[in-house]
Amino acid sequence: QVQLVESGGDLVQPGGSLRLSCVASGVTLRYYAVAWFRQAPGKEPEGVSCISPMERTSYYLDSVKGRFTISRDVTKNRVFLQMNSLEPEDTAAYVCATDRGAFCPQDGEGLPNYDVRGQGTQVTVSS
Repeated sequence: QVQLVESGGDLVQPGGSLRLSCVASGVTLRYYAVAWFRQAPGKEPEGVSCISPMERTSYYLDSVKGRFTISRDVTKNRVFLQMNSLEPEDTAAYVCATDRGAFCPQDGEGLPNYDVRGQGTQVTVSS
């Protein structure tokens, strides 16, 4: 059974940092593009970041460029999202997902539609 499980979400003050983790079972993430997308209440889900196998390509939402970094640990079958300089607008449930493809879309199109996904971890940025 394929399963993705996210962790690391929390309540943090503006300007703070969090590191989200996505661990997989039943699928070897190193062979696939893996994405993070987020869903805020009342808003459409939006793709935040994506990393391809061998880290050949990546994608970042414009509003997170320079603040967020996606990475993977192939030995632990995990993908991370380091989030710095967090803003209230970053508040959302963050979901890890893959479509078991090899490429990240250059424009981030379709990331929230990836069919293999976790339950999400809540990030709340508030003072």
